[in-house]
Amino acid sequence: MSDGLVTILKIFIGAVFVDNIVLARYIGLCPFIGMSSSVSNGLGMGMSVTFVMVLASLVTWTLWRFLLVPFELEYMRIMVFILVIASLVQLVEIMLRKSLPNLYKAMGIYLPLITTNCAILAVTFLGVDYQYSAAQVVVYSISVALGFTLALVLLAGIRERIRFTRTPAFFQGYPVVFITVSLLALALLGFRGLVR
Repeated sequence: MSDGLVTILKIFIGAVFVDNIVLARYIGLCPFIGMSSSVSNGLGMGMSVTFVMVLASLVTWTLWRFLLVPFELEYMRIMVFILVIASLVQLVEIMLRKSLPNLYKAMGIYLPLITTNCAILAVTFLGVDYQYSAAQVVVYSISVALGFTLALVLLAGIRERIRFTRTPAFFQGYPVVFITVSLLALALLGFRGLVR
């Protein structure tokens, strides 16, 4: 197996399982908890985050490499990256409103919150900080988005099952959700050491 393919495989496994953006780094918890009430909502949020994350990572990497660094404008990184993410979220919002109005209504306030989803901003920063190539940034952002979606769908499936179980009154609602999230995070610790 070539070195390039091994590197891509390490980036993928590391981003999805070892350093899962939600369950290992605890970034992007607001949409993770808020959109995990059903599997369909979780999938919709995961697809939206994937679209925005991949495009934002590629656009910000390009701006960083060919505009901000050559002209010594690195200090504008946060502002430029947030502007790119906000523009892409507006694009997703328009597309969902036209093509999937039920999902658009279900996402409610969480769709505009993708703009401030720190997971997307973190991935754009990490892509340039790790000094990835353009192809590696795309693989990394797709992998992080898949890890985010996987965690979201797992939690949504468990929450749908919990609704039909007898839960003590003091655990009902968010307490049982946070206990479930912590157990999912513990389960992912089994992948530690898999990729270096």
